[in-house]
Amino acid sequence: MFAVGDVQSVILMNETEPSEYKQVILVRIDLRLPPGKLAVQVAHASVDAVLKALKSGQGKEQVRAWHASGSKKVVLRVADKAELFKYKTGADSAGIITALITDAGRTTVPPGTVTALAIGPDSEEKIDEVTGELRMR
Repeated sequence: MFAVGDVQSVILMNETEPSEYKQVILVRIDLRLPPGKLAVQVAHASVDAVLKALKSGQGKEQVRAWHASGSKKVVLRVADKAELFKYKTGADSAGIITALITDAGRTTVPPGTVTALAIGPDSEEKIDEVTGELRMR
């Protein structure tokens, strides 16, 4: 696990990166999550993807560049679980970090429900090749 100082040292190494990095979070619209629940699932996905990236060698550089460029996040909608997995497969094939969120089932949805997927952080160009046709939430 990373301590706060570890994350800061990775993020603050160089603050002069171009603003061409982002993270995309896909959410399932078929679940009709209440706004608060949706926000929590998006937050879980974003944080999990960053932690996963920091654990990988190449991912540390992507997180640093993304943070230095403003930590852009875009929430996009997918119709259902099948469509979400289609984009996960595409991102995985492109070598982009992903984080799949499965809900614990304590409030709105049954335990084990897949709710969201974070893709990146990575270059906008690379992520857009996978998610470019999706609409914003």
